[in-house]
Amino acid sequence: MKPATVATLLLCFLLVALTRSAPLSSAPSAALQAAAERAKTLVEKILRDVPAVYEAAVTMQGLTLDPPSQTSDLQMMVSSLGIPPAPVLKPPSETFTLAVCVTRMSAGCQLYQGLLGDLSERLSGLSDLRADLRDLHTHINKMKEAAHLVGVGEGQSVDLASRLHGNYEVQVAAHLTLTQLRSFCHDLVRSLRAVAAYQLPGNR
Repeated sequence: MKPATVATLLLCFLLVALTRSAPLSSAPSAALQAAAERAKTLVEKILRDVPAVYEAAVTMQGLTLDPPSQTSDLQMMVSSLGIPPAPVLKPPSETFTLAVCVTRMSAGCQLYQGLLGDLSERLSGLSDLRADLRDLHTHINKMKEAAHLVGVGEGQSVDLASRLHGNYEVQVAAHLTLTQLRSFCHDLVRSLRAVAAYQLPGNR
């Protein structure tokens, strides 16, 4: 076979390989971006719904969402009820990896889904918000799959139901849960916006 023919064949094989590999390298980043955008849209819906849910569920005088009530008694109740703080979220970076970011998103969704589940046994009007958090967790799992992060750790469960002895505890727990959830969702929007623009290592 002539050298020119060999060179031509090698060039053809190279072009075919490049054509086939380009879409594969960009697919994970595109899938991650799409999943992050869907999750962000749902979080924005949750943020719009929280005020109405709060108004219907929290009726005790002295508890407000805007501005959120903060007293020494409420701080003591946080410990008494065993409600943990929301996972800290930041945009992904070299020091706060995408895996850590997405894992904390997932943990936060599970935390508030569980808290709302316990509160739903004592209060009405929380089921839609809980369903949205369940759907959000599904979208975050899609992000894990797109970024090949399947198998990273999940959040802890909290037994709130056993601490809801009376109406006061129920009202305070609903106040704390909904105010913390709203704050967590604001952080989620910022982090999801950054994740949607994130370039996976293989796409850079």
